Amino acid sequence: MKIFIDSNVIISAARNPNGKPFQAFIKAVTFPNTGIISEQNIDEIRRIFNRKFPHQIPLLEHFWALALPILTILPVPVNAYSDEAKIQDTDDRPLLRTAIYTNVDIFITGDKGIIKSNIEKPKIMTPADFLNYNL
Repeated sequence: MKIFIDSNVIISAARNPNGKPFQAFIKAVTFPNTGIISEQNIDEIRRIFNRKFPHQIPLLEHFWALALPILTILPVPVNAYSDEAKIQDTDDRPLLRTAIYTNVDIFITGDKGIIKSNIEKPKIMTPADFLNYNL
């Protein structure tokens, strides 16, 4: 399965290797699954760490050293999809666009705006839901 991993899940996974987001990340990148992020995720995560967690940047860099080689990283497609309008936060729409364009099966996120968007494809799941999901 192709699994898109939202920035908030990666941030939580990088900061806490004992939490559900980290476990969901591991499940998403473990064969036969393919973990997918967009270039926007990387930029967004770096900005958030620089602003909110500057003292933990070495932790993020260590996480990236392990995670980036096993992730599929894609550019954000130019053309929008109609389902993007279901997400109120326009900053999150390019992430969904990448997921739709890539035809991912599951989009893992902790973002309530995305979770409540009623998007059917890809299937939107929290890290906890994904951990309980039988692939």
